Amino acid sequence: MYLLGYDIGSSSVKASLVNAETGKCISSAFYPKTEAPIISVKRGWAEQEPDSWWEYLKSATQDILSNSCIRKEDIKAIGISYQMHGLVCVDAQHRALRPAIIWCDSRAVPYGQKAFHELGEEYCLSHLLNSPGNFTASKLAWIKENEPEVYEKIYKIMLPGDYIAMRLSGEICTTVSGLSEGMFWDFKQNSVADFLMKYYGFDSSFIPDIKPTFGEQGTVSAEAALELGLAAGTPITYRAGDQPNNALSLNVFNPGEIASTAGTSGVVYGVNGKVNYDPQSRVNTFAHVNHTADCTRLGVLLCINGTGILNSWMKRNVATEGLSYAEMNDLAAQIPIGSEGISILPFGNGSERMLENREAGCSVNGINFNLHHKGHLIRAAQEGIVFSFKYGIDIMKGMGMDVQKIHAGHANMFLSPVFRETLAGVTGSVIELYDTDGSVGAAKGAGMGAGIYKDHVEAFSTLEKLAVIEPDSSNADAYADAYARWVECLKKI
Repeated sequence: MYLLGYDIGSSSVKASLVNAETGKCISSAFYPKTEAPIISVKRGWAEQEPDSWWEYLKSATQDILSNSCIRKEDIKAIGISYQMHGLVCVDAQHRALRPAIIWCDSRAVPYGQKAFHELGEEYCLSHLLNSPGNFTASKLAWIKENEPEVYEKIYKIMLPGDYIAMRLSGEICTTVSGLSEGMFWDFKQNSVADFLMKYYGFDSSFIPDIKPTFGEQGTVSAEAALELGLAAGTPITYRAGDQPNNALSLNVFNPGEIASTAGTSGVVYGVNGKVNYDPQSRVNTFAHVNHTADCTRLGVLLCINGTGILNSWMKRNVATEGLSYAEMNDLAAQIPIGSEGISILPFGNGSERMLENREAGCSVNGINFNLHHKGHLIRAAQEGIVFSFKYGIDIMKGMGMDVQKIHAGHANMFLSPVFRETLAGVTGSVIELYDTDGSVGAAKGAGMGAGIYKDHVEAFSTLEKLAVIEPDSSNADAYADAYARWVECLKKI
């Protein structure tokens, strides 16, 4: 018995086949092999053809089926993870009317800001838990004003994952989690955000039928089965945006648990057990995968742009030529906590929402030419990244979250002992490292939705924990002092 998971990213589409009994991935593939193209007709625009996601998905599916040599009838459920905040518009024949406006497209910012001010900031935050911002609803407002000929033909609007589910099943539906990430969900009324729909002048019929995150959301159609090599009637039983799904993949379901990634940019995603929001909108709040009207589970998302990109800049410009990341980590480990007075603010990759959309830039503070060398700079860079995580986690704590444990994949910055130990030391949280990815998580989510697993405890009982990092209480004061000095540097700008 097998489970199939898809992860629809902006760079590639990945498919994984998981043995439901062992929880192990037996085959995976991704397409394209080079980064998927993004259409950028104007500065700040980012679009992709929805049909290209389908073509990549077909290729990845065919690869894993041919490599695994299983019977297609043995795949019992399909799960979908997808790039968040995109907008796909289709007509009554389910044809895409234009390229999808994806997550990193910024054209809708003025529309969201205008709605935020005119509807009232407190009103928006208390109902949507966010500013309308640059999310899906604001992108639709842009189309309404700038492409009226497209808007008039719209039958339904969808997120990227909804579109893939439609191509698989022929049915159009969405989830509460998906609607919340697009700013279409009113948490006070526990319904579609009619006030925002009315403000923008959207037809309520645009919103697809709402299905549970876990449960049957359609079955593979005869047409899709023929294209993909799957069995017609295979149920689609789970879908979620990439960040909620990443948390699911890391077995993060309960209040106080945190999922974190630290690639080029960094994400801290925590689960809150009560409806709340940051009055300054420095973090975003969406319905988590296990949120229901009776059991509040909200995903609080902090994105930090300047993360691994600072470490890679250090590698190119500071480290000795040819020095590997592992060797950089070794060099950093030789330097005392606090980098002997150097503090680095890692915000050199654009404006930071955590800093109320300020573009603070990266700065190096406290260099002593007679004391410091590249090892100090490499460690200070890693500490600065960690301190930005700590700063965001404190915002989450201010929203009533009790952060106790951080789950992360064993990848990118989390490969560095200095990074891991500093994060544990400065936050006082236990860090658990796992071997997993989004498409495997989507497959296990499908197993939960199909009833193959009774709950997430059973679904992730086989999740391989690679390491546990406990806070070192003997160094608590040193970490606290280094963080306080970093915060003082941040205050100055």
